[in-house]
Amino acid sequence: MQGSKSEAPKEPWVPPDGSWASSAARRRNMQAIRSRDTKPERLVRSLLHARGLRYRVAARPLPELRRTADIVFRPAKVAVFIDGCYWHGCPEHYVSPKSNPAYWSAKVARNIARDRDTDKQLQAAGWTVLRFWEHSPSEECAAKIAATVRRLRKAKE
Repeated sequence: MQGSKSEAPKEPWVPPDGSWASSAARRRNMQAIRSRDTKPERLVRSLLHARGLRYRVAARPLPELRRTADIVFRPAKVAVFIDGCYWHGCPEHYVSPKSNPAYWSAKVARNIARDRDTDKQLQAAGWTVLRFWEHSPSEECAAKIAATVRRLRKAKE
């Protein structure tokens, strides 16, 4: 064939020492996990939009704080987080993994500590923080968010 290159066979992927990726398949799986626009987030956002609320998506409530909230209502100062059960250590659903449990359990513990620190910093800056688990009913989340935003907007008038 004209123009085709003969390629040397690719070496199998080998994780570097101390890597979280115990195999190429695990690495692909972990890279496919979304950090934003998850199904629970999209459902809640859709319900909020249907209620006439407008918001920022995946935004930093405080520009100097390198952390993003899933949904942000800037004028009302409301930051909404919809936490995944695995990554944020849901007390009902978190199960420690069978492979590399020391690494993953420590990672989830750091995520939980960062979540508490984020809450503290936002509250100190006058923000209302709402956190929901991914398994929480979307309609209930949207109702609580809408009520909170409307109450805070009315209080500022």
